[in-house]
Amino acid sequence: MIVCETKRLRLRHFSNDDAEFIIELLNDPSFINNITDKGVRNRDDAIRYMQEGPMLSYQTFGFGLNLVEFKEMDEKIGVCGLLKRDVLDDPDLGYAFLPQYWGKGYAAESVIK
Repeated sequence: MIVCETKRLRLRHFSNDDAEFIIELLNDPSFINNITDKGVRNRDDAIRYMQEGPMLSYQTFGFGLNLVEFKEMDEKIGVCGLLKRDVLDDPDLGYAFLPQYWGKGYAAESVIK
């Protein structure tokens, strides 16, 4: 499901077809150092992460992390969305992008829409 589109980007719900991208993103050293090691190492781990994380959040809260990709080409670059954290009363904004897409305004563009 497409959540929204900007001039350059599309934000959409995850599907099991996104497993390889999730493996790449969650195992990037910057993700592990700045967020945490989610222990996602293979396709089954990635599918479980998406089903128990973002996909469950869509069903439970009506929001969650979304996949961010270029609108004009099928290239996945990151994740962005609202998260319900146990330690916070209100939803929290979360995002992560592969390092080659940092500093180009994609995070800001993803949250402004």
